Amino acid sequence: MADRPLRVAVLVDRLSNELEVLYPIWRLREEGMEVRVLTRDGRPPGPGENGMLMEKYIQADGTIADARADDYDAVVCPGGFSPDFLRTLPEVKEFVARMDAQGKVVAAICHGAWIPISAGIVRGRRLTSVPRIRDDVENAGAEWVDEEVVRDRNLITSRRPPDLGAFCRAIIAALQERAR
Repeated sequence: MADRPLRVAVLVDRLSNELEVLYPIWRLREEGMEVRVLTRDGRPPGPGENGMLMEKYIQADGTIADARADDYDAVVCPGGFSPDFLRTLPEVKEFVARMDAQGKVVAAICHGAWIPISAGIVRGRRLTSVPRIRDDVENAGAEWVDEEVVRDRNLITSRRPPDLGAFCRAIIAALQERAR
């Protein structure tokens, strides 16, 4: 890892929460990390859940199906309605499960927790999310808590946009620990 910047994949689809996509991308790039936006088809993500045309600010760097866990140090799963589309795709579940199996950072905010849930990696772990999906978290075998950010080993979760500062600080800290 020392011979290249830390690499982060951000999984995006239509109707993602714009703040939960853009803030981590810009904050992680500010730290010198290489952030790649991955979509299901390699095309721009389309409008966000609040109507913002995100392709004015970000472009897709590739497809989720072509992503290899060996090439990344972290994956970020933003919320909005996007995770409901993405969590059904086998390539998304496989990518996130492999990232977790390799001990790499898996970060999810708001409804983004649906992706690690569907990837089958939350059983026996402690996490947070938007309260609306608390039942999904608990039914997947995880302990749900109402905190701005929760780190359980390599899994980092947060609740909603006002928690983005703490969420990004936790991701950065975990990646810096891995780089040492």
